[in-house]
Amino acid sequence: MSQGSDEVREAIAGEKRLMDPDVRTSRSLAGQLLDPEFVEVGASGRRWTYDDMLAALPELDGAVEGGPRYEPTEITGVLLAPGLVHLTYETVVDGRRARRSSLWRRQDANTPWRMYYHQATPVPADSM
Repeated sequence: MSQGSDEVREAIAGEKRLMDPDVRTSRSLAGQLLDPEFVEVGASGRRWTYDDMLAALPELDGAVEGGPRYEPTEITGVLLAPGLVHLTYETVVDGRRARRSSLWRRQDANTPWRMYYHQATPVPADSM
């Protein structure tokens, strides 16, 4: 399954919610979308854990209403296995491009989809 599956659509919706300033500034809302075992390797190369991200998210890009916001493009996804979706896309925030990859997982049918892993790779300005 890919693009059109309910699982992929739900993961994409969660990914977009994490870019919303209201979610980024709310530890409670962001915590509902991040898996307790969440890990990120950011565009800076920094490794983030669940607790690190929840603490820093309100101060990171995209958290201020009226400020720079993430502009995602070409989000695609594939269901890798039951309960595991892989998304890829690009973002631009404040003129900086990054290629992004996320794994979303759902433990069972009674739990929500949550971001389990995220990687951001900066795109050089002269790259297509």
